[in-house]
Amino acid sequence: MTTTMMGDIRRTTTWSIVFSVLMIAAGVLAIGVPMVAGIAVTAFVGWLLLLSGVLHLAFAWGAGRANAVVWEILLGALYGLIGTYLLASPAGGLASLTLAIAAYLVIEGVLEFIVSFQLRPAPGSGWLLVDGIVTLVLALMIASTWPSSAEWVVGTLVGISMLFSGSTRLMASMAVHRMVA
Repeated sequence: MTTTMMGDIRRTTTWSIVFSVLMIAAGVLAIGVPMVAGIAVTAFVGWLLLLSGVLHLAFAWGAGRANAVVWEILLGALYGLIGTYLLASPAGGLASLTLAIAAYLVIEGVLEFIVSFQLRPAPGSGWLLVDGIVTLVLALMIASTWPSSAEWVVGTLVGISMLFSGSTRLMASMAVHRMVA
């Protein structure tokens, strides 16, 4: 490799390591203060839905057919209303997101169950069954303690995800950095 390329890789991996450490720190902070992290996620999702609503309304102008225009307008209005609700009522929005996560986990757990039975003779299919059971238990834990679970679910799950993503990125970045050092 050329010296310039090696320098670029070192610089890039150094920044990747810095961002990884920041991601790990943010994950630990989110786990430590899950309510604040949950409200932040709710606000972020609210803004994304509001932007999506505006974009759907803008795309309605060029949709062409009348039924496509109607669907774009309806979707834009729905996204806009949900986004506005999440931004106007962060605590209520957080409770709604928590319930949506529980519903998502139920669907995921059931689908993992089904796939595990369809793949039963294949090696490793038992792990899908275990994953489905754990996912359903987690969904039950969240749903059975709802709405009080809203105080910790979203922030904790986002924090755990950031912690693991940051750690994985850090290990990969450090390995590449060591290779070019």
